Amino acid sequence: MLHKTYIGMLAFMTAWFVNIAASQAHDETKYPDWRGQWSRAPVSGITGNPSWDPNKSEGRAQQAPLTAEYQAIHEESLADQAAGGAGLDRDLTCITAGMPRMMNVYSNMQILVQPEMTVMLLGTFNDLRRIFTDGRDWTERIEPSYSGYSVGRWVDEDGDGKYDVLEVETRDFRGLRTLDSSAIPLHADNKTIVKERIYSDKQNPNILHDEITIYDSAFTQPWAVTKDYRRSPQARPVWSESTCIETNQHILLRGEHYMLSHDGHLMPSKKGQAPPDLRYFGR
Repeated sequence: MLHKTYIGMLAFMTAWFVNIAASQAHDETKYPDWRGQWSRAPVSGITGNPSWDPNKSEGRAQQAPLTAEYQAIHEESLADQAAGGAGLDRDLTCITAGMPRMMNVYSNMQILVQPEMTVMLLGTFNDLRRIFTDGRDWTERIEPSYSGYSVGRWVDEDGDGKYDVLEVETRDFRGLRTLDSSAIPLHADNKTIVKERIYSDKQNPNILHDEITIYDSAFTQPWAVTKDYRRSPQARPVWSESTCIETNQHILLRGEHYMLSHDGHLMPSKKGQAPPDLRYFGR
C-alpha cells in the first residue's frame, strides 16, 4: 500500500514539475502581443466585398496571373454571376471559404499565441485555423481540409530577444476554393502552397500585416499581396456569431444555384434557368 502511495506521489510531483517547466518556458514577453479583436483594415477608394488584393477592386480589376485555362474558367464564372448565378462562389451556401481566402477576414478575428501553436478564430462561419510552431515538419500525413495544414516558426529579426515575425507555410488542401466573391479560382489539384509573414507594424502595434504569397498551378507565377488588420480599441469588444445556415436563401443542387423565395419556395436565380431534377418526387 505504501509502495503504491509512493508511486502515486512521485507521478504527481513529476507532472507538477513538468507543468512548472512548461509555464516557465512560455515567456509571454518573447512573443508579440496580438490579443484583442482584429478586423480588416479599410483601403481608401476600395468598396464592396473584400477582394484578394485589397488595393484593387474585385473581379477582373484584380489582374490575377491566371493561366489561359483558368482565366477561361474565371470568365465563365463571372458570366454566370452576371446572369444571377453563383459561378464558382461557394461561401454564399455557407461553405467555409478555406485558406487563403479566410484571411480576407470578413468580420473579425481573434489570435491566441501559445508556444506550440498560434490559433486564429474567425467570426465568419466560426472558422478555426491552427498554425503549429512546435518544430514539426511536413513528414506527418494528414487528411486534406479547406483550411489546410499550417506549420510556422517564430523569427527574431532584430536580435533583441523578442520574436518579430511569424513565418507560416500551409499545404494539404481540399477544394473547391476561390480567393474572393468574384471567385478567382485555385487549381483543382489542390496542391496550393501558401506562405505568410505575419508581423506587427513597427510604428503602430494595433496594425497587423500579413504578407501572403500563393504558389498554385492555376497561376503563371506566384501571387503576393499584403493584407492589413486593425485592432479594436474596445477593451471588451463584441464578438459576432456566424449563423449563416439559419438565414441563408441560397441553394446549390448538382452545381446549379437556386434561391428560396420570401415564402419559402424554390425559385430560379437567373432567367430561363431549368428546374432541378425531381425524379424522386411524386407529381
